[in-house]
Amino acid sequence: MPLALPRLALADLDGTLVDTVPDISFCVDGMLTTLALPVAGQASVRTWVGNGTEALVRRALGDDFDAALHARALSIFTALYAQHTSERSRIYDGVLVALDYFRAAGVELACITNKAGSFTDKLLAELNLDGYFSLVISGDTLARKKPDPLPLLHAAAHFGVAPTQALLVGDSANDVKAARAAGMPVVCVSYGYNYGEDIRASMPDAVVDSLADLPKLFVPSPQTGTAG
Repeated sequence: MPLALPRLALADLDGTLVDTVPDISFCVDGMLTTLALPVAGQASVRTWVGNGTEALVRRALGDDFDAALHARALSIFTALYAQHTSERSRIYDGVLVALDYFRAAGVELACITNKAGSFTDKLLAELNLDGYFSLVISGDTLARKKPDPLPLLHAAAHFGVAPTQALLVGDSANDVKAARAAGMPVVCVSYGYNYGEDIRASMPDAVVDSLADLPKLFVPSPQTGTAG
């Protein structure tokens, strides 16, 4: 079913725009090695990403840990990831096509992620993606993060756009839940992390295998005509 071209596009970061797991996994395994624990490997870490750094570290530690160990592990991981934020990460194929399309069509762009702000800003800058977004909302920007709708509603209000005239582009069940709670359409990529589950089970409005295919979903709107 065709979608109306939005006035505002909100893009998730990890698993949607950028494959960040190679760097995250490197730092998780470095953290576990420092703690004399078995390393996890990329396959496991791919199922842990999406709820922020504290949740990631909890999943890496498993069930047998206390608050002191979690705090120590979090400190180790944070220091490692600050040094290795984008060395191994890559922008997914098709991402720049979609971002350039939205920009040419006059669609406002914002990045909405559960990643901590210091890492978000560093990653976007080092991969030269920061220039696309006039608003970035990270996991510690507001009182609540996805799957709560607050970041989406905050972004819509910032641009003076009704949620129904915005679009969330993501990769996980958290993105779909946040969009549904905000009354916002949502398109997901099939290649994201989503805790190892098929995103189609969460029933987003559409699923694309590449963000290069995103422009094909839209019908011209009165505001934009056939731009793009």
